[in-house]
Amino acid sequence: MKRPAFLLALLALSLSAAAADVPAPPTIDAKSYALIDFQTGDLIADFNADQRVEPASITKVMTVYIAFDEIKQGRVHLDDLVPISKKAWHEGIDSSESRMFIEVGDKVKLSDLLRGIIIQSGNDAAVAVAEYLGGSEDVFAQLMNQYAQKLGMKNSHFMDASGMPNPQHYTTAHDIAILARALIQNFPDLYKIFSEQEFTYHNIHQFNRNHLLEKDPTVDGIKTGHTDAAGYCLLASANRDGRRLISAVMGTQSINYRETASLALLNWGFRFYETDAFFGPASPAATVRVWKGAQTQVAVGTLAPVALALPRGARDNLKVTQTLNTPVVAPVAAGQQIGEAVIQLDGKTLRSVPLVALQPVDKGSLWTRLVDTIRLWFHWT
Repeated sequence: MKRPAFLLALLALSLSAAAADVPAPPTIDAKSYALIDFQTGDLIADFNADQRVEPASITKVMTVYIAFDEIKQGRVHLDDLVPISKKAWHEGIDSSESRMFIEVGDKVKLSDLLRGIIIQSGNDAAVAVAEYLGGSEDVFAQLMNQYAQKLGMKNSHFMDASGMPNPQHYTTAHDIAILARALIQNFPDLYKIFSEQEFTYHNIHQFNRNHLLEKDPTVDGIKTGHTDAAGYCLLASANRDGRRLISAVMGTQSINYRETASLALLNWGFRFYETDAFFGPASPAATVRVWKGAQTQVAVGTLAPVALALPRGARDNLKVTQTLNTPVVAPVAAGQQIGEAVIQLDGKTLRSVPLVALQPVDKGSLWTRLVDTIRLWFHWT
């Protein structure tokens, strides 16, 4: 049976200072934006974050994500020579401002094409990679949508590899930030390409269009985008003192403004939010009586720390409600769910986490089981 829920006053982990007031995020003139904490995935600031917008060339982050995954799985390799079709070449001709300058019939290393996408924002390179991985760009677009679904990008749909305007080609600021987080988590070594500031191909030298790489040394990616319909967009990530934030600013009026707005969001997030960890094997939530066991108690908590992105000083105001499923009868396996903890701030639920046994408890002796059977009968009747 379940006993009534009770409060762990201040989680026994609280600091002594009162929670500080945190100012509102900066006012940004954009169609939408999202700021997330990399470690937790928590959305810490947003405006129209789930509103559909055109991603323009930020689409290419998904193209690169799929290529990185294919490399990780060993299905393709960085030194593969990719044939360049007339369609890929023509995509570059049609969008002369976003070209790697590959030629029909060329065979280009996959590593070069990836730099052509990431650094030069080459539409031609994006189509070449899509055709190599999917057989055709149409098939590759199906892969893009499958990946989006797996990653939890609930409001995204892709029609091509480079981000050409299309009413059925859309995403959201929140979805794009989710994609960026997965990119950095799953491919940390390959992600380093996004911090490279220049690339030369066919003796044509081009610079990374993400100028925040020059303006702030903590910024190490990710991608710009622009069409007349989408406006100026920027997906950025910065790592400061081991803490990473990701911002997605969609639909601003200029290159300079998308950079200023992105940096303002990142600065605000680092200044006024912090990432805290709770529970974990070293910090049990409770100790529970075990009946009929070789031990009479077991520590209950989480097998890994639970991380939360919180306003600066807000840890003191957290309220943790813990519900335990009792009685607990041996045998008990490590990791067996014993209850649940709900973490709240100002009445809003931040996280619900299962509470599990942190150690196994074997059955007790025949005598222990007999005695506890009698005790249980009296205790619960």
